[in-house]
Amino acid sequence: MTTKKIIATIECRMTSSRLPGKVMMQSCGKPMLQHLVERISRVKKIDEIWFATTANTNDDCIEDLANRLNIGCFRGSEDDVLRRVLSTAQTAKSDVIVEITGDCPIIDPEIVSQTIDLYFLNSCDYAANCITHKYPLGMDVQVFSTALLATADKEGTTPEDREHVSWYFIRNPEKFKHLTLPPPPRLNRPEVRLTLDEYPDFVLIDHILKQFYFATPGFTCDEVINYLDKNPELLKINSTVTQRGI
Repeated sequence: MTTKKIIATIECRMTSSRLPGKVMMQSCGKPMLQHLVERISRVKKIDEIWFATTANTNDDCIEDLANRLNIGCFRGSEDDVLRRVLSTAQTAKSDVIVEITGDCPIIDPEIVSQTIDLYFLNSCDYAANCITHKYPLGMDVQVFSTALLATADKEGTTPEDREHVSWYFIRNPEKFKHLTLPPPPRLNRPEVRLTLDEYPDFVLIDHILKQFYFATPGFTCDEVINYLDKNPELLKINSTVTQRGI
């Protein structure tokens, strides 16, 4: 499809305000970040996976995990996430960034792969499935070039630009062509939370992992939705958690 180097960057840190240490919480004997890495590793189009974490000593354990998993790790600013991700990509010498956050431990590799295809098979600057949320929360993926992020780094000056990596080109659609991956009807479920923000989210994700991980480690979002529809009481576990916007 391309000779360009594609890396996945995972933004992660231990000092989450709502659930500190969430990325290292354990399920099925492994931290959430390891589950995420294993799932992204199923995307054959991705050449390397890198953690984009902070220089805080609290995040030493994230670098240790990267070393154990034999993946990359860049450590930079806690607040300037845009620069942190850009520096990660530049360190990896990547052409294209597949940006994923550490609060998506059960992201569907097929959705990631489809978003990469959307980017490469069309003329666009930015491809994503989360400009408007239609997929279940926790399936978010964004694809853009390292060069585009370097432009955002130079021109994006607001606090939101620095904190939310892609916000500069999302808020400037007249400058950058966006493409959105639409969900199939069965996955058009924005009310379903499969993201890890608060403890009730962990309870649900832990349950899902225990249900699927050992039997079918490559389980899909579709399988999770089917399971939740058959067990609707599970959706009540994190139904009171609210999603924060920009």
